Amino acid sequence: MELEAYWFFQVLNASFCFLIFTFIILSLFSLLFCLLRPKLWCNCEICSAYLASSWSRQFENLCDWYTHLLKNSPGKTIHIHVLGNTITANPDNVEYMLKSNFDNFPKGKPFSMILGDFLGRGIFNVDGDSWRFQKKMASLELGKQSIRSYAFEIINCEIIDRLIPLLSSVATGKEQRVLDLQDVFRRFSFDSICRFSFGLDPRCLELSLPMSKFATAFDLASKLSAERAMTASPLVWKIKRMLNIGSEKQLKKAVKIINILAKEVIRQRRKMGFLTHNDLLSRFMCTVNDETYLRDIVISFLLAGRDTVASGLTSLFWLLAKHPKVGSAIRQEADRVIGQNQEMTSFEQMKELHYLQAAVYESMRLYPPIQFDSKFCQEDDTLPDGSFLKRGTRVTYHPYAMGRIEEIWGPDCLEFKPERWLRNGVFSPENPFKYPVFQAGFRVCLGKEMALVELKSVALSLVRRFQIELVAPHRTPRFSPGLTATFSGGLPVLTDSSSGAAKLHSVIHDIESDVRFNGQFVLKEKSVTAYQYNFVTH
Repeated sequence: MELEAYWFFQVLNASFCFLIFTFIILSLFSLLFCLLRPKLWCNCEICSAYLASSWSRQFENLCDWYTHLLKNSPGKTIHIHVLGNTITANPDNVEYMLKSNFDNFPKGKPFSMILGDFLGRGIFNVDGDSWRFQKKMASLELGKQSIRSYAFEIINCEIIDRLIPLLSSVATGKEQRVLDLQDVFRRFSFDSICRFSFGLDPRCLELSLPMSKFATAFDLASKLSAERAMTASPLVWKIKRMLNIGSEKQLKKAVKIINILAKEVIRQRRKMGFLTHNDLLSRFMCTVNDETYLRDIVISFLLAGRDTVASGLTSLFWLLAKHPKVGSAIRQEADRVIGQNQEMTSFEQMKELHYLQAAVYESMRLYPPIQFDSKFCQEDDTLPDGSFLKRGTRVTYHPYAMGRIEEIWGPDCLEFKPERWLRNGVFSPENPFKYPVFQAGFRVCLGKEMALVELKSVALSLVRRFQIELVAPHRTPRFSPGLTATFSGGLPVLTDSSSGAAKLHSVIHDIESDVRFNGQFVLKEKSVTAYQYNFVTH
């Protein structure tokens, strides 16, 4: 009895001490927050709308509200004082940040802290020597012709062996079933980047297999990390992380799952041997021995190769559903360059498909996979448009908004027109600071060419085999919070054989009484008798 009483008082004492400790910590943070509040609080119209979320009454997406504000700003620059964030859609400012005065606009410690639990010391989250080392290694490898041919081979194999048979089986099936194209593209890009970067095949595109816990954890970590940046003060998420509650508790669990798989990827690669393999991880492992550093590199590869490509494909096919003439022009060009009913056989052959390249670029002009990117001003500075930046200010350039500004792209900026990228039928790139979809300057995307190969290969293969028809009016998509643009509710399609012809059409996706899409499109399978599929055993 005495022993039980002793343990009872011990537990009671420990609980009391914990409550006192928690109270003291919260009091200290509250005091600190109150001291900082005058610097963070602002009653201006923009900040009030942000804090009260009143912008959502008129705009479905935060990025659309920012676009509206930037359009109406004389210098195409706005200030969100409560976030300590200056946002710009001015090409001159973008060039100043990414090239002219690059050293004064690093990713910065605040940004590294926000994404640190998720991305660690990966290339997207570091500056200085660590960034230079990863950039040098990746650029040396990605620039090799052998690597590009290797990537083309993997992508082509994934398309022929899995993607096309999957969509064909769904389109010709007798029973109705829903298929989310965004989910399919995420599975496809996950398989592709794992095979290319790690030499491992997760087989996510086989829909009979559930999406891995890792992929789910990866999505959640991306979403929650992005939400950190949207809080009015970093103290909010830091307190939650210290107490291990709410979203920070979820993030911790997600990162733990990610770490387990990343370590397993590294272990498998060591077990299989990496000295004679072509994948990127093997090449990094020849130089890097730090397991945690390798983990961070693995996660960065996945973020770059999976989410951005899937986002680009989703928006591209959503736009093609609205513009069937673009799909017809892509097919005509392919028949002329490659040959009717002929398959593309090499990376070089793709360079001749200028209209396809223009369509992909135009899609990302309107719907960039990365809608905005932030840096931090290291020392007091002034942007070319006259905007003064205090040291420590977060500075964001906004490709999504830039694609919708008349002064940059002309009065037809809201139209989907691949022709704007062609000069006498030949693709002509624009100033990268006017079109910073792949960033620009010193931090230009190293995987740009690989991403374009994947986007164009999938687009060409599907457009030549399926006819896309718009069958009802629709609204613009809503985006989920995350590091990359993701259609909220996905892009679901439904098989329908009632008319005698195999179809895939989108369905209105209603989640919690919130209509994400108000429209439909049809994918009618074209004749595939002339195409020969080579099923490869892996």
